[in-house]
Amino acid sequence: DATELVKLRKGLKSTSQSDSRPIPSYNDLLAKLVAEALADHPQLNARIEGDEIVTSNVVNMGFAVDTERGLVVPVVRDVQSKSIRQISADGSALVERAREGTLRPDDLNGGTFTITNLGMYEIDAFTPIINLPQCAILGVGRIVPKQVVVDVEAERVAIRHMLFLSLTFDHRLVDGAPAARFLQQAKSFIEQPYLWLLN
Repeated sequence: DATELVKLRKGLKSTSQSDSRPIPSYNDLLAKLVAEALADHPQLNARIEGDEIVTSNVVNMGFAVDTERGLVVPVVRDVQSKSIRQISADGSALVERAREGTLRPDDLNGGTFTITNLGMYEIDAFTPIINLPQCAILGVGRIVPKQVVVDVEAERVAIRHMLFLSLTFDHRLVDGAPAARFLQQAKSFIEQPYLWLLN
């Protein structure tokens, strides 16, 4: 249920009218909350190097970007230590360079986790492909208003903004239960943004 996340972004948009900096996108907000979840689930922020599993203590977030030259995944570095405004500025600059075809090799290297969002194409759910050697990738669908049961006892329904998440992960690095716990925490952070905004 992404209703509170939608409210958060609307609030950021309304208070940013006189600000020249980019308005944080849903991807920017998701990057920050995913980085917070990865701090508690570091096995999802790992990669394979040769025969070794290496866990990273920083979150370098890859964002899948569709360009005329094909799919590229530029990387915003140190997401865990940046503000949402910094993530937004760095991400916007990378997307612009990606679309102009001026990305540098360093812009594409060093990712530890990837987010891919097909919501703008009216896709609800999909199975993303892991960006090896990373452990996992989070697929994000569109946010859609839907009628949802909010109180079973009172038989009450409401219109809520609903979102599908799809996590693909490498079983060589992590098992299903820890991956599910990470996804569960990401879900909680989407539904209750104050949980990670206070971190």
